[in-house]
Amino acid sequence: MAPAPAPIPKALRALDDQPAVRDFLARAYADGRLSHAYLFLGAPGSGKTEAALALAQLIVCPNGGCGNCDECRRVRHRTHPDVRVVEPESASGYLVEQVRELIEDIPLAPVRGSAKVYILTNVGLLRREAANALLKTIEEPPRGVSFILIGRTVDSILPTIVSRCQRVPFKIMSPGMAVRNVERKVGANEVEARIALAVAGTPERASEFLQSSNRRQVRRLMVRTIVELARDDEWDVLCSARALVEAVWVAVGRPVAKGRGKAKDDPVKRALEERIAGQEDYLSRGAITQIEKTVKRELTARERSGMMEALAVAESLIRDVLTLCEDIPTPIVNQDVADAVERIAAGTCTGGAVRALEAVARAADDIAHNVNPQLAFEVMLLRVKEALACPPSSR
Repeated sequence: MAPAPAPIPKALRALDDQPAVRDFLARAYADGRLSHAYLFLGAPGSGKTEAALALAQLIVCPNGGCGNCDECRRVRHRTHPDVRVVEPESASGYLVEQVRELIEDIPLAPVRGSAKVYILTNVGLLRREAANALLKTIEEPPRGVSFILIGRTVDSILPTIVSRCQRVPFKIMSPGMAVRNVERKVGANEVEARIALAVAGTPERASEFLQSSNRRQVRRLMVRTIVELARDDEWDVLCSARALVEAVWVAVGRPVAKGRGKAKDDPVKRALEERIAGQEDYLSRGAITQIEKTVKRELTARERSGMMEALAVAESLIRDVLTLCEDIPTPIVNQDVADAVERIAAGTCTGGAVRALEAVARAADDIAHNVNPQLAFEVMLLRVKEALACPPSSR
């Protein structure tokens, strides 16, 4: 006789699109045998990060992953001091210094409860030296410390890392399922969901995008900028690049200085205070300095992610232009600005749209390699303007 299914904690109900993963984690929790190290494997958009945050709620929540308490809300919003989401801080992968700082943070006592969770994304970018620094900690972590590692395939991750984790495979989510996922989570319509997925990439991030007025403002500004390029002069383009960068800063929580004065709010100081709240009297000056360095790098990574999202808006819009230029019988994504897409397509050609896409891709590569975002945006917009001004002979 098959065992009765384990009750599903509310936090895990976010994984209804991955029922096998949801039921597996629910059973492990009910049986009191959650692993200290999981490796979530699957394609982008399959909900791995969302599942990691759901599992983190389960671990730190005093009510068994209720999904409603302050602990669960903080985890969901990524503001819980005992749940850290760590991403590679270099275009080539995790930095050794980044991993060492993480290892120094692990023995510190939890701020709010009795457990700490470290979520490491893109562990395929955890290179050998950085991985070796982390191996022993993952194998034998301090009591109450859990790791959730996220990657694509076993083959892309160092075997020494794979061997120390319990593997959890995620099924591929179809585009239609991803759209329905976003619609259900935030009450969006199909057009809104498709736009958000084109910009943010995954259902989880798409849902967050739709719930952020500042991130949606970045999209509106980028769309308007691309639409107006044809009649803008170089000075207009430079001003637009500056406005886009500042809009991204607002979206990621970085204060924007007015005039010559400095921003009154220091995001690093604010984030540091949240991270060490309740521990000030127990941390050495050296420990606080290390935490501050980590916070600075996390904020830099968040800003880079915001810039990439803005470029994804440009890419999505220009792909729609290419779709019309080629008369492809597929609905465009940005249907809310269909008239603008049609105007751009009417004034350019296939080759121009392709060159414009190449300009956006080059800007993304520049930002990934730490080129100044404003400079990258300026060059990209000028190149897109030139590309879309397709000579009549080539139309």
